[in-house]
Amino acid sequence: MSAIGVVSSCSCLRPGVRLRKPGMEKMSSFGLHTAARCAAKDYYEVLVLGGGTGGITMSARMKRKVGAGNVAVVEPSKTHYYQPLWTLVGGGAKQLATSARPTGSVMPKGVEWIKSRVTALDPDKNCIWLENDIKVSYKYLIIALGISLHYEKIKGLPEGFHHPKIGSNYSVHTVEKTWKALQDFKEGNAIFTFPNTPVKCAGAPQKIMYLSEAYWRKTGKRSKANIMFNTSLGVIFGVKKYADALLEIIKERNITVNYKRNLVEVRADKQEAVFENLDKPGVTEVHQYEMLHVTPPMGPPDVLINSPVSDEMGWVDVDKETLQHKKYPNVFGIGDCTNLPTSKTAAAIAAQSGVLDKTISLVMKNQLPTKKYDGYTSCPLVTGYNKVILAEFDYNAQPLETFPIDQSKERITMYHMKADMMPFLYWNALLKGYWGGPAPVRKLMHLGLK
Repeated sequence: MSAIGVVSSCSCLRPGVRLRKPGMEKMSSFGLHTAARCAAKDYYEVLVLGGGTGGITMSARMKRKVGAGNVAVVEPSKTHYYQPLWTLVGGGAKQLATSARPTGSVMPKGVEWIKSRVTALDPDKNCIWLENDIKVSYKYLIIALGISLHYEKIKGLPEGFHHPKIGSNYSVHTVEKTWKALQDFKEGNAIFTFPNTPVKCAGAPQKIMYLSEAYWRKTGKRSKANIMFNTSLGVIFGVKKYADALLEIIKERNITVNYKRNLVEVRADKQEAVFENLDKPGVTEVHQYEMLHVTPPMGPPDVLINSPVSDEMGWVDVDKETLQHKKYPNVFGIGDCTNLPTSKTAAAIAAQSGVLDKTISLVMKNQLPTKKYDGYTSCPLVTGYNKVILAEFDYNAQPLETFPIDQSKERITMYHMKADMMPFLYWNALLKGYWGGPAPVRKLMHLGLK
């Protein structure tokens, strides 16, 4: 097919994309060859955008419904990471390499991997655009594009990470810098931040703080560390039961919490962090640091901002119970890129995947979805090298616990579940589409008590 044929046959021409002239066919042949390797076909029954947790999980489930050859995943990254492990990597308890696998190894066998980036969505025409102006059409679309990190919204970053004493567990490029800063700590302020935006794994910014405190206690440096948690929020945690438990730990371990403080600038050459007081807009305060852990501002991926599938903030606009798009019935969303009013965690994606599986099955049969997502999410709050408070809750910020014990207590068993069992479950069950969250376990556990 000629270059002009590829573009002009598209009923979903992007605004601003010009047709190639007939004389350009030979010049464009190399580009077309690369594009052909990007997408084997120009139509798939199920097209999945994103090869992270939600995308791989749903592609595995869809493969069993419509056959591998009818499913494609758009994902440019060559490596897939189990990011919940990065808390322990930053704390020196795990190696970064153990969190990584080649994307090709987690892609369901036979499912088409389109190694490209989505540049636009046109749900009115049932198609999306890739780099190099390649169009792919679909019958059903699952959007699992995750959340974007915006270190650049803090003045002095990301270039500040070239200096010592600063790290961040949220990026593969900076997580090991956290462990280095933790080890190199001598004396002074250790500051841990929480931004004024939605974040993924909202417990992680304080988990590394508790690990750091435990490490300095173990190495005899605790008396020389003034530990500060500077958070944009007005509470330590959004669920009272667990917040109360965390506040007790904070008090016991002599940690200072400064609420409504948002990191706006890092002067890494001077080891200074500048915070805005959100209760007094425009008023800033400067803190010297010996260690700084940065949680970056986050937001929806650029491709979703001002997209027809997104709400006014740029998040995929889905029904909070069925995960079906509010306007386009053949479009669905899962995970961090959606506007579901729950914490953005891998555990939430597990629970969402089971519901979305049922939703899509019924939509494919022209039936109304019946399975309802209750907002289940989980945050294993690491409070030491062998301690975890397992927070589990729903849309209403009410505990929704799996085990018939008080999960607001620090437990060694929950630490081993976080550090050892969950990674195994992730690679071998969730990504293969066989784990839909702990609801069945919870039901069995609580039935056993009756």
